[in-house]
Amino acid sequence: MTVERGNLSINSENIFPIIKKWLYSDQDIFIREMISNGADAITKLKRLESLGEIDLKEKDNFSIKVILDKKEKTLVFKDNGIGMTQEEIKKYINQIAFSGAEDFLKEYKDKGEQDQIIGHFGLGFYSAFMVSDLVEIHTLSYKENATPVKWSCDGGTEFQIEEGTRKSRGTDIILHIGEEGKDFLDEYTLKSTINKYCSFMPYPIYFEELGKEPEKDEEGNIIISEPNALNNTNPLYLKHPSQCKEEEYKEFYRDTFRDFKEPLFWIHLNMDYPFNLKGILYFPKLGTEFDTFEGQIKLYNSQVFVADNIKEVIPEFLLLLKGVIDCPDLPLNVSRSFLQNDGFTGKISDYITRKIADKLNGLFKNERENFEKFWDDINPFIKFGILKDEKFYQRVEKIVIYKTMDKKYITLDEYLEGQGEKEEKTVYYATDQAQQAQYINLLKKNSIDTLLLEHPIDPAFISFMEMKREKVHFKRVDSDISELLKDSEGEEDKEANKKEERTLLEIFKKALENDKIKIQLESLKEEDIPGMVILSEDSRRMQEMMERYSMGGMEGMSIPSEETLVLNKKNKLIKYLIENAGKDNELMKIIPEHIYDLAMLSHKPLSPEQMSKFIKRSNHILNKMI
Repeated sequence: MTVERGNLSINSENIFPIIKKWLYSDQDIFIREMISNGADAITKLKRLESLGEIDLKEKDNFSIKVILDKKEKTLVFKDNGIGMTQEEIKKYINQIAFSGAEDFLKEYKDKGEQDQIIGHFGLGFYSAFMVSDLVEIHTLSYKENATPVKWSCDGGTEFQIEEGTRKSRGTDIILHIGEEGKDFLDEYTLKSTINKYCSFMPYPIYFEELGKEPEKDEEGNIIISEPNALNNTNPLYLKHPSQCKEEEYKEFYRDTFRDFKEPLFWIHLNMDYPFNLKGILYFPKLGTEFDTFEGQIKLYNSQVFVADNIKEVIPEFLLLLKGVIDCPDLPLNVSRSFLQNDGFTGKISDYITRKIADKLNGLFKNERENFEKFWDDINPFIKFGILKDEKFYQRVEKIVIYKTMDKKYITLDEYLEGQGEKEEKTVYYATDQAQQAQYINLLKKNSIDTLLLEHPIDPAFISFMEMKREKVHFKRVDSDISELLKDSEGEEDKEANKKEERTLLEIFKKALENDKIKIQLESLKEEDIPGMVILSEDSRRMQEMMERYSMGGMEGMSIPSEETLVLNKKNKLIKYLIENAGKDNELMKIIPEHIYDLAMLSHKPLSPEQMSKFIKRSNHILNKMI
């Protein structure tokens, strides 16, 4: 074979700068492309053998080897696949963007597709120039009497092709690493990148470092051991669910995500029509760290890693999960890194959402006890999905459950059953079981259950549910519920009550030095309670909304306080204040202050200054008792 020189067939003189800067978003992606090319070469050879086009005579141990030589600053990607002839190199290497995989698929598309060809665009090979000053190909075709070929290019538009020296079928791609790629001459970086992109590649990947001191035992003898593949060629998600055991799912989760907390449960996706999709989605323990929690769903294309958390395929609310999804039919862009946005990705997203909803419904109907055990962990995810996806809401609305103060779990309809045929129904809820205990107990004595809605997502979820269930209203326990707690026995003198209310207002204004305080006098059923603070649901929600905006840069906005202090006419302390109105003694100051602080403590935390005064006053009262 004579030495041949020529120009690469391209449409731009600056194609390599474009490839280096714009084709791939991450420099390390060249490792994925080199190994993927090797996998494609093996798959093509196996395909030809399965179709009877060739007879390999011996069953090869197909594999890909990555060889690092720090001294020579080279990386070699070696496969024992189909190899190339000189004409094939001219066609598939010299003509940039002419894909050998695509050409092969066209020829054999009607002859079975047991194994997926990874490459589609013919540009993956050129990612090598992102890190190399010189790239060589040493290859020998599977065809009988084929001549080995050597191809080389320094990243310009010129190449050199000549007879090579390779003795066995397959291809070596040798990258002479330049300054831009020196980080990849480190063993840890190289292995980490292989694990990132190729951990589930269909053929074993082996690593070798030339010139490295061999490992020795305590006596100084060289340890000879079989090399271990860096990847798992048959990941669990490719198996049929019926073939997988519970411990295998947990082990796959630990190995893939380095998370040693056990997942709550999982969903095994296995679909062949109308598109090919396989995967496993895990529900990890979310707890209440909703704002900071980030899941990880790894997206693969024919066992080759594409990216984490691609929102075109994975609905946003599902990104709280952890999992692996492999879809060979994904419409990737030219760099095989990102999805082309089309209707197909929407169908995949809908399918995944439906499978999640089906799993949740199945748990609720068939394993409700387990479903309730999981609820505290999974309810933020479900509520987030309801807020984000109308179809998901429609599929799971009947299985949303709520936790009661007795640690029981009931649906909204089950809660509302106790309110009979009333047209307008109310859901009473608490956000802090300890702080709001007084209100919870008062409602319980009135045979009213309280639901616990304490997660940061709950305010938005409550508003959403009120929009969907127009006749249902959510009301926090410290809202305007005094009507429920009134003593209905006996007629009340309204005029006398108004007069006493005005008297108490003046007493509290003076004692608290607060002209804006609001007072409401009622005869409550519980005589032991001197007072309680209430705030209308609408006012409190408005305050919370304004506080959220204020955190976003509107610090100067004033947030009005609409709390009302409800005083219990039947309580001894309130009776004392009414009877001693006009007197100027220590008790007429201490009692109103203490009643107010005690009522506020059940409503919301006191400010540091208020708390200091409360403690000092409490100690003073105790000392007076001695």
